[in-house]
Amino acid sequence: MSIVYVLVACDVGLEKSVIDKLKSVDLVKDIIGVMGSYDILVKLESENSDDLKNIITSKIRKIPDIKTTLTLTVIESQE
Repeated sequence: MSIVYVLVACDVGLEKSVIDKLKSVDLVKDIIGVMGSYDILVKLESENSDDLKNIITSKIRKIPDIKTTLTLTVIESQE
């Protein structure tokens, strides 16, 4: 199982809108609002790491109102 966490920074005041859009993205397992340099933490899981890469680049990063993302890949041997 491949797991990634994506930190999302979005335009001020549009966090709820971005979260609503993220809820419809395949492979998203959890979404949490956070404070700091980023606004949202998204957990994605898949049996195939290529699927995760495709979802992040073709779906998540294309959502309007997202300014930037930071992807953290879980090291499977340390789970």
